Amino acid sequence: MITQLLLLPLVTAWFQTALSVDQLAWISGCWEGRDTNRLYDEQWMKPEGSLMLGMSRTVVGGKASEFEFLQIRQQGADIFYVAKPSGQAEASFKLIHHSKQEAVFENPAHDFPQRIIYRLQPDGSMTARIEGKMNGSERGIDFPMKRVSCP
Repeated sequence: MITQLLLLPLVTAWFQTALSVDQLAWISGCWEGRDTNRLYDEQWMKPEGSLMLGMSRTVVGGKASEFEFLQIRQQGADIFYVAKPSGQAEASFKLIHHSKQEAVFENPAHDFPQRIIYRLQPDGSMTARIEGKMNGSERGIDFPMKRVSCP
């Protein structure tokens, strides 16, 4: 009986900190970024059934140049970011760190990127970042986005 009472706080703490796709709900919604010659946007459905579905698109000169179908999904005790970019094979990245404003997904075996990072900024905007080694050098690309109304 005493052992059960001693273990109760540990078990309770474990369940309270168990990883859930719901903890990444701050990514859901519609996001848009622009630079001098391109528009990029992402749309994410809210978490439901241990899954978030998303899509992204890059438009250059009024024509879609890239698109991607995305998932953030629970697999057992782990969460994975799954990307299916236009013209490329599907790739999965495991969530290795998260907080209320950041999610870091990693796949060291992937060519580039090896890490995908989402950061919610203090002003409510979000930065998506891809990083890793490319041709033997560390490289990182930031995609700053503002929340926009979903169509």
